[in-house]
Amino acid sequence: MVGDQAHKHELPSDMIPGGIRSLIWMGVRTDRFDETVTFFRDVMGLRVLHEAADAAWFMLANGVELHVYGPSDHDHSFFGPGPVVGFEVGDFWPTRAQMIEAGTEFIGPVQETETRIWNHFRGPDGNIYEIMATKP
Repeated sequence: MVGDQAHKHELPSDMIPGGIRSLIWMGVRTDRFDETVTFFRDVMGLRVLHEAADAAWFMLANGVELHVYGPSDHDHSFFGPGPVVGFEVGDFWPTRAQMIEAGTEFIGPVQETETRIWNHFRGPDGNIYEIMATKP
């Protein structure tokens, strides 16, 4: 559509249990860690949540987290050359089961904190993504 009319997409409610709610997370692994952290902190003005030798976490105004990992961070060595985005889903376990049934390749075990649960997966385009949910 052109002009001030918004694009509206109706998705069947049964595609993903609980629905995909938003993009909730983005991560990037880079050989230019210091420059990337400086850019997001000093140029883009993102709020720093955590900063260490090879990992920095930022928060956007809407609550989305951006994580930057350097070359010596081995926990995220499976990240490709581009950003990894996380999709917030309404119901983690049924969503993951449906994706596995459809042939989705998940990477590593399910991970969780006190408040969130997530799992990375490889999309059909070869890129890495993740699904994430807030625990009840």
